[in-house]
Amino acid sequence: MTMDLGRIGVWQGAAVLTPQLAQEVEELGYGAIWIGGSPGGDLGIVETLLDATDHITVATGIVNVWKDDAATIGAAYQRIEERHPGRFLLGVGIGHPEHTSQYRKPYETLVEYLDQLDQAQVPVDRRALAALGPRVLRLAADRTAGAHPYLTTPEHTREARQLLGEGVLLAPEQKVVLSSDAEQARTIARPVVENPYLHLSNYRRNLLRHGWDEPDLDDGGSDRLIDALALHGDAQTISLGITAHLDAGADHVCIQALGPDPLATHRALAVVLLP
Repeated sequence: MTMDLGRIGVWQGAAVLTPQLAQEVEELGYGAIWIGGSPGGDLGIVETLLDATDHITVATGIVNVWKDDAATIGAAYQRIEERHPGRFLLGVGIGHPEHTSQYRKPYETLVEYLDQLDQAQVPVDRRALAALGPRVLRLAADRTAGAHPYLTTPEHTREARQLLGEGVLLAPEQKVVLSSDAEQARTIARPVVENPYLHLSNYRRNLLRHGWDEPDLDDGGSDRLIDALALHGDAQTISLGITAHLDAGADHVCIQALGPDPLATHRALAVVLLP
């Protein structure tokens, strides 16, 4: 792992990621900004955020392999690298069968896409792979800087570290709600977790593999599941859940702040999580 992402980053959807937010996140001391969703193939938002900041790393979480071909993404990578050398991590992933009629042979498609990124001269250590199950985690270790799991718990992080081995990036995403009112926090978090994630087969399989039951995943998700996938409490309480990923083997945790004011959450967490 050659890129320095720091221990804590920010994961937000593209609609929230303004240049002003990026500037403040950098000033707060976060190590990376992860662009959620599937940004367009020209990766213009990456360049916008890098133009607005001085040193923070920007990563995609993720480019969907069904949406844009590797040659297009490779050309965008080269453009960004020339303008902002060493500050962009290309996260790619296979997406979900529920969201594309093209979804065929997902593992083989990922391998082929990585082969094409090789041809486009995107360095292995400058790309990461969305990975949940053992086979794709091993592929991430073999063909990229590492893995960017989404919608997971420290139990998954511990297993992923064992599969990846040492020296391979492990950067899980973790949702948080800055509220000590459990019911209020669940009201904010449950719709985000349920739609679409609890209706997507790959996330369901992964959660079931890690000890959750079907009733936990149905009807909007059990309180216990929602509390695990979207940590809530004051900043100190949430920091314990973030640290649990680091203690389980994560190199870097991407915090997705839910609620009306994500930046307020990032400000509060920076006080307790960042040096």
